[in-house]
Amino acid sequence: MTDPISAADGREIAAAVAPGASAELDVSIVLPVYNEKGHLHEEIDRIRAAMDASDLSYEIIVVDDGSNDGSGEQLRQIEGIRLIQFLQNRGSGSARKYGTRAARGRVVVWTDVDMTYPNHLIPELVAELEGWDQVVGARTSEQGTHKAFRVPAKWFIRKLASYLAQTKIDDLNSGLRAFRRDVALQYVSQLPPGFSCVTTITMTFLAHGYSVKYWPIEYRERAGTSKFHWWSDTRRYLLQVIRMVLSFNPLRVFLPVGLLLTLLGASKLIYDVSVHDFKVAINTLLILFAAFQVFVIGMLADLIGRATRARDEVQPAAR
Repeated sequence: MTDPISAADGREIAAAVAPGASAELDVSIVLPVYNEKGHLHEEIDRIRAAMDASDLSYEIIVVDDGSNDGSGEQLRQIEGIRLIQFLQNRGSGSARKYGTRAARGRVVVWTDVDMTYPNHLIPELVAELEGWDQVVGARTSEQGTHKAFRVPAKWFIRKLASYLAQTKIDDLNSGLRAFRRDVALQYVSQLPPGFSCVTTITMTFLAHGYSVKYWPIEYRERAGTSKFHWWSDTRRYLLQVIRMVLSFNPLRVFLPVGLLLTLLGASKLIYDVSVHDFKVAINTLLILFAAFQVFVIGMLADLIGRATRARDEVQPAAR
């Protein structure tokens, strides 16, 4: 029987799915839904068939993110799912966050219902998690819309993330992933409400010393209408870059920039002293002051990140 939960905010959801409501399961599959009416039955049936064929106990948590195409009404007719419904659209990140908080499985799986991901392989994805804290379905191709923009933007953000995390990242923002619930619950409150939620949880695990494995998967063209908007998502990409720099190892960015400005300012100072008879130009002082500001901002960002880190973190998985 479907377990409907209507909520205007997270407090109502938390009360409706209080911890200890039932025994712990092996896997909780969280499905964010926004206007996916045409293929909901097919995708959920595909996931259910794969999980029924495995030895895993599981639940399917569907989060209707304020759909207005009839998806909510259709979901209420589907048996055997737990349904959370937002009264308005709040973003796929919010849907994933509240679905994760509601989960009763020791492993949480995030995926989409737009037919792009090989959801029939979820049991294999969960099996790959053995000895790891998170497994990401690394896509071997890009099938989304606006490829001319999305491909270079994603490449730049992935390279920046790899530099900040000091490790190679094969796919930063894949929507298909499995992770330990106890680890994720430490950080879900920090996740943004939009698409960058998946990027942030990858970086959060890496930044706090948890292991992330990349498992190659095929990625297909989506069913239905893409939710990508070039202007709003361009802005989100830029904000994501800024958020990553400030949140994850900021000294990896601010320290080299500060040193470069210091070197430039010192060189200009030597030039002013030697050529202009000890008269220091205003632009020289501005460069040195900018270097000082960059160092201070970087150290403050690093200090804030360390101060807000959980004191008693869950132990990483051991292989």
